[in-house]
Amino acid sequence: MTTSSADPLERAPGRAPRRALVAGSVGNFIEWYEFGVYGFFATIIAANFFTPDGGSEFEGLVKTYASFGIAFFFRPIGAAVFGRVGDRIGRRPTLILVLLLMTVATTLIGALPTYATLGAAAPWLLTVLRILQGLSAGGEFGGAVSIMTEFAPPGRRGLYGAWQSFTVALGLLAGAGAAALSATVMSEASLGDWGWRVPFLLTLPIGLVALWLRLRLEETPAFRAAAAGEATTAPGPVAPSGGPEPVALSGGPESVTPSGGRGPVTPSGGPEPEASSGGPERGTPSGGPERVAAPREVAVAIVLGAARIMGWSAAGYTFLVVMPSYLQATLNATFQQALVATVVANAGFALTILPAGLLSDRIGRRPVMLTGAALVVVLAFPLLNVLQEPGSSAFTQALAVFAAGVVVGLMAGPGPAMLAEMFPTRVRYTGLGLAYALSNAVFSGCAGLIITEVVKHTGEVDIPAYYVAVTCAVSVLALLTLREEGRRGAPRGRARTDGKNEKNGESKENGQNRGNGGNGEGGQNERQEETPCG
Repeated sequence: MTTSSADPLERAPGRAPRRALVAGSVGNFIEWYEFGVYGFFATIIAANFFTPDGGSEFEGLVKTYASFGIAFFFRPIGAAVFGRVGDRIGRRPTLILVLLLMTVATTLIGALPTYATLGAAAPWLLTVLRILQGLSAGGEFGGAVSIMTEFAPPGRRGLYGAWQSFTVALGLLAGAGAAALSATVMSEASLGDWGWRVPFLLTLPIGLVALWLRLRLEETPAFRAAAAGEATTAPGPVAPSGGPEPVALSGGPESVTPSGGRGPVTPSGGPEPEASSGGPERGTPSGGPERVAAPREVAVAIVLGAARIMGWSAAGYTFLVVMPSYLQATLNATFQQALVATVVANAGFALTILPAGLLSDRIGRRPVMLTGAALVVVLAFPLLNVLQEPGSSAFTQALAVFAAGVVVGLMAGPGPAMLAEMFPTRVRYTGLGLAYALSNAVFSGCAGLIITEVVKHTGEVDIPAYYVAVTCAVSVLALLTLREEGRRGAPRGRARTDGKNEKNGESKENGQNRGNGGNGEGGQNERQEETPCG
């Protein structure tokens, strides 16, 4: 199949996808580096800002995690505000604004006077800066994932989207490394006095580099096409089994036609010639604009998307961020031991993400993410019991936390692309950003607070396992609604129509029955690249 190169929107410059990966990733790196540092230094921050008069360790941690969690509750606001801006004026300018806000807020935390110097204003100022970070973080995810997936070559959205999660892992590892290095080279007194500030202040030079990268970033062809009223794949109405109909992203012919073939739908029902890398979504060769998704459709997709990733959110923060404080406060581990455990867990997480994203391009998002969520349900208690058992060897405990990171990586790798595929271009920044922010606000931001408070009042040390098992069980149910027929195969973006049954819309290539597609739109409610605007 060929694609005309006359239209500049149809062919992104050769370096544009790589630039999109780097520029999109660096903001995520800074965001999660800071969140990691804050989580790793939670006990020290508690002593400096929340328990200056020698209050209990649990009391300080609860207050620290309350400040930690409030940033997450402002994420949905940031996702809505910056998402709306990004869907109207473009991904590039919005991501530059978000980066500036994030860098300034994080740097100021490193320069903030403590309670001993500023008095009661210190914890309030810290909380205000956390709120600003929450707003910027809410605007970061939707834009970064939109940039990555809209520039992704055909059949590689899973891999490109996985870079968002991969830089989360790199940021957490960098935060853990900075905290561990500080704890190693400084005395405990120096670390508690001023050493904790250094990792926060390092955000400033990193942020300046990130700003330079984003200033060189181009706007995505998909957004330019949508803004100019060019043709994009129109989402179908809400499907009873899983939400509204999916839409194609740029550069990919991976949706399924009513007749069972892949590719964006043409009036004749056959697959349209694929767009080249970075091209806009194509729905009608006549160049008509995409149908604007109804607010109800978008709302349903947001809720469904949040449910699909709640296990990723809860397990990710429990195993990768909250674990150091849990090990110290509950299992009496040293600060260095807790950090080493977290670094090992994050290593397992990082090593799994990109292979999981790549695998999802070949076999679908659902089987990969279902495997990760189901494994958390099954392994949560055994893994935690290994850490609690005094007789467990260091190698066995390291293997347990490494495995915890791996199963989270199975969900995090395909997750960004799965969310991006749920929304059309004109609401993608807002939709996927809100789904992610809502899930993180409830199930990540509250993880430390819930676990610490419940353990304090009940004495039950298995609370982290209960928490991640229940949330992942809900994600399993939500992921079962994700239909995967149209995303299988075509790793190079080739629209394959062999083996299709045009009579009843069944793709024999996948061995799955999509039914007759009775949605009043030519049977497109089973035209699956992903499931909604669901």
